[in-house]
Amino acid sequence: MNLIFLGPPGSGKGTQAKRIASELGLLHLSTGDLLREAVKNGTDLGKKARKYMEAGELVPDELIIGLIEAKLRSGEMDRGFILDGFPRTIPQAEALKEMFARNNKRIDKSILLDVSDEEVVRRLSGRFYCPTCNLGYNYPSQLPKKDGVCDSDGSRLLRRPDDEEEVVKNRLAVYKRQTEPIVDYYRRASLLATIKADVDGPEGVTSRIMKEIKKLQEA
Repeated sequence: MNLIFLGPPGSGKGTQAKRIASELGLLHLSTGDLLREAVKNGTDLGKKARKYMEAGELVPDELIIGLIEAKLRSGEMDRGFILDGFPRTIPQAEALKEMFARNNKRIDKSILLDVSDEEVVRRLSGRFYCPTCNLGYNYPSQLPKKDGVCDSDGSRLLRRPDDEEEVVKNRLAVYKRQTEPIVDYYRRASLLATIKADVDGPEGVTSRIMKEIKKLQEA
């Protein structure tokens, strides 16, 4: 089973990808983790990627594709995989398709975690942390007992700069502009399944994803 998880920031795709990968014994491939691993191991691709990362620049598509292809050729992806965080653009999706064709692989399904704009803003701007003990809180699953105050030591909770509401709205706008066209790309290819991800909590979302995967397995 080879899957791609799509969705806006705050949709929970990383959480769900980890859950489903664990449940089905699939390899969870986060592009962020791939980059960090390659840099840590000092591979040729990692050395190239490091220059961009240290300069605060986007890592070129061909390097990301190269990292995924290296994983594929190592045999680690043979048991099936979930791609989390890639592709983000149509050119990336096309490059991924060509790479899989070269290696006789295919995507079985792209799963979109559908969350309303309002819920994305609530979730991401509802993340806080304690500056003293670093304990994290978030809406809606882990709220402090007293609003704005750490349960552990009573410190006033802070919000990270990239979780400020205006920043979150900008991240959402970037997603819609760059990544949302991917949804239509996979829909046209009859490879898209849409899962409502803002009801029932994480367990309910996992259950709906598993039902969709079961349909694939029975087809």
